Parts: sequence; structure tokens; C-alpha cells
Amino acid sequence: MFKNDLLEGKRILVTGGGSGLGREITARYLQLGAQVYICGRRKPVLDEAAAELMAEHGGSVKTFALDIRNADDVQRMVDGIWADGGALDGLVNNAAGNFISRTQDLSPRGFDAVANIVLHGTFYVTQAVGKRWIAEKHKGSIISVVVTWVRTGAPFVVPSAMSKAGIDVMTKSLAVEWGPYGIRLNAIAPGIFPTEGANKRLSPTEDWKDGIVRNPMHRVGRMSELQNLAVFLMADGVEWLTGETIAIDGAGHYQNGASFTDLAELSDEQWQAMREAIRRKDEQDKTGKISA
Repeated sequence: MFKNDLLEGKRILVTGGGSGLGREITARYLQLGAQVYICGRRKPVLDEAAAELMAEHGGSVKTFALDIRNADDVQRMVDGIWADGGALDGLVNNAAGNFISRTQDLSPRGFDAVANIVLHGTFYVTQAVGKRWIAEKHKGSIISVVVTWVRTGAPFVVPSAMSKAGIDVMTKSLAVEWGPYGIRLNAIAPGIFPTEGANKRLSPTEDWKDGIVRNPMHRVGRMSELQNLAVFLMADGVEWLTGETIAIDGAGHYQNGASFTDLAELSDEQWQAMREAIRRKDEQDKTGKISA
């Protein structure tokens, strides 16, 4: 679909680029000639991902281990990237956190764990990069990964839905505010693109598979489809496209409305089982052990 050198010379930062959707987007950018930086909290995961991506696709992937909830650490990362070779040309806000829970069961700490990454962290990175671009009169493209819930709402994932809605509004707002500087902002709202982390935290008792998920196309998304949209929004040639949130979900949210509504029928015992499954996944992530 795209020329092999489409992104040649572009320098792009992908937050949460060591795993999941962020890693898939990074891989495609690398294939098309971009120099990519990835950041996340776990240095070993980042370094392993970078090594594997470069071995498969060539090019350059450099890593920064930090918590984007810390604005000072974000600023140091952005300064480090600029010092490493000059201005970025693109930013993908992909880092996120989420889990299924009844809202009455949420602790303030649980709410903050999601909101501080998704809303605060995304803003910190966006502002740090945007300020440099404005000061240097450098054009750039920002893509934020949100969810279709920004249109429909979503029960049982309220911290994420609230935070992603904030990013959707940020995208529209800064498209106007930063448009005069040549800075574009758009968002992608994916449907179900299975990754282990998302599946275990959002559907811990059932795998997402073709024929099981409910949408007009009766299937899950293909990673190549998400990658191609992320390339299109980052590449030159669509500079008049800004302020848009594009859903890529097989029209699922038009058919189904809000996600997770079926969970309203679960019993207290079923909710407890889900919490335990999510807790086990979190522990596996902390220890580095991969589930079978």
C-alpha cells in the first residue's frame, strides 16, 4: 500500500511502544524508514522489543524508560531526544492503562492509576513536544490512540472512558490552537485488536476471536489495518486533515452502542473471579513471567 521509504527521515516517538498496539505501530514505521523512539516503564521490555524490531526490520529504535505520569521525567526524555539528533517529526500517544471494574468497587488509587497515565501522561508528553515545535517553528503530527467509548461512553471502564474522552477533546482543541504552527492532531479509536494485555484485563474470562466478537463484520481487527491507518495519519500529503477521531472497528460501535453493557448481569462472585484474573495478570507483568 505504501512506498518503502514513505517515512524516510522522520523521527517519531511512540509512548508505550514496547508492547501491544504501540509495538505494532512502531514496527510499521520502522519498515517505512522512520527513526523511532519508544518509551515505557519497563526497561527490559523496551530493550528487548527494540532489539527484536531492529533485527527484523533494520533501522533504529531507541528506548527511554520512564513513567509518563511524572512531568519532569517526560521533559527530560523530550530534551534527550532533541539532543540525540534534533526535533521529532511525529508523536504517537499510545501509553495507557485499563481494567474492568464496577465503579462502586474502585478505590481512588485505582482510578488515579488509569487517569494519571492516560489523561495526565498524554497531556504531559503532548505539551512537552508541542512547546518545542512551536518554539522552533517545526511542523509535526500527533496521533493519539483513544477508544470508541469517547462517542458512546462505557460502563465498568469509567476511568479509561473519562480519560480517553479528555484526549479526544484535547485533539479537537489543539487542532485549532496549534494549527497555525503547522501542528496536526488526530486520534484513532480502535475496536478489538487482540493483545494479551488488553484481553486479560478487559475480557479475562473469554478470548477475543473471529466469530465471537459482535460487529457487522463478525471479526476482530487485523494489526495491518491499524498500522496502515497510523501510517496514513503520520505521512506527508494529508496536512489538511486535523482534529479528527477516526474509528476503526468494523462499525461495531454503531451496531452495539456502549461496550461492556453485558457485564451488568454478573454476580458478585463472577466479579470477584474477574478481579482475581486481572490481579494474576498484573503480577505476571511485574515479575516478567508470561502466561501460558
